[in-house]
Amino acid sequence: MISNDHGLKYDGIKDGFLTTATQCPSPNANQRPSGKLVSLLVIHNISLPPGEFGTGCVQKFFTNQLDSSSHPYFLTISELKVSAHVFIERTGNIIQFVPFDARAWHAGASSFRGVANCNDYSIGIELEGCDDIEYTDAQYEALASLTRQIVAAYPDITPDRIVGHNQIAPERKTDPGEAFDWLRFHQLLATN
Repeated sequence: MISNDHGLKYDGIKDGFLTTATQCPSPNANQRPSGKLVSLLVIHNISLPPGEFGTGCVQKFFTNQLDSSSHPYFLTISELKVSAHVFIERTGNIIQFVPFDARAWHAGASSFRGVANCNDYSIGIELEGCDDIEYTDAQYEALASLTRQIVAAYPDITPDRIVGHNQIAPERKTDPGEAFDWLRFHQLLATN
């Protein structure tokens, strides 16, 4: 078991599930195509409403329970059916929506090194945040710990195959944004 400075504990991945994550199953997932190996890790950000944290709205959005009348922005996303494998809250708490062995609907139209449809072969991690707001220490620690566990379970995810959403959909996406400190993240991966 791994512990960090914030008292969060991480046990590992078993049968596609992070054993210490809160489970919140999303219907927005399906099976990966036959023969597709998990070989890419994609880091995103999300906050609902935009710029607001701790609202519980991301969980509702990923489970198709978001009340579109509760905020004007929600009307613009009410028809979307999306998910991620996991969501890391500002506290470092991890919520899992889709087993890592299944295909979450996080990347949309995307391509990595000429291979389209990144959802087919990737794991998507959403950080609670925005492009221009610093992420928390707890999030970096949780992300680094989780990434090490994912790489151990899915060894085709090599360091050069850990990317931001902006790298696989550059015409559409900017996340995790300029506020995400890639150097810090890589240093945590190397030291813990």
